Amino acid sequence: MSYIKEIKSYIPYNEQEQKDKDLILNCINNFSDVFTRENTLAHITSSGYIVNKNRDKTLMIFHKIYNSWSWTGGHADGDSNLLKVAIKEATEETGLKNVKPISENIFSLDVLTVDGHIKNGEYVSSHLHLSVAYLLEADESEELIINEDETRGVKWIPINKVDYYSSEPYMIEVYKKFNEKIKSY
Repeated sequence: MSYIKEIKSYIPYNEQEQKDKDLILNCINNFSDVFTRENTLAHITSSGYIVNKNRDKTLMIFHKIYNSWSWTGGHADGDSNLLKVAIKEATEETGLKNVKPISENIFSLDVLTVDGHIKNGEYVSSHLHLSVAYLLEADESEELIINEDETRGVKWIPINKVDYYSSEPYMIEVYKKFNEKIKSY
């Protein structure tokens, strides 16, 4: 199934996801470069919310740009296989070797704001991440490695404590939504 069909067929969990799905499809329909960072206004990213087998912990990284504990993910950079991107980012950012999708279906659609920041010595203007997220699973006993280019830490966090670790108010709401959705898996 193509990424556009996958996004179109995704059934939103709530009003936020419906509105974000509409915005993501609008961007896909109106920008030819939405899968690359060439689009400085909005571009597709793919993220993984990684949980352990018992689904009572999530693996998070301490993200340097956001200065907060966060889920894994990154830019599609032209790759329309968004599940592959989510898994690649999860392994690169955590050092995990074995990350698998709980489902190959999209777990969440979210439009996320990114404030202007310096990256690799260059200013990046504020923009939108059109996030296509997947629910991933990993073994919490597997060795973790900090990717010092992007993060200052990686660790398993109890799902019910995510709001204690995240300093991003909007993302706390996203994580709460994820944790509610996990109950149906």
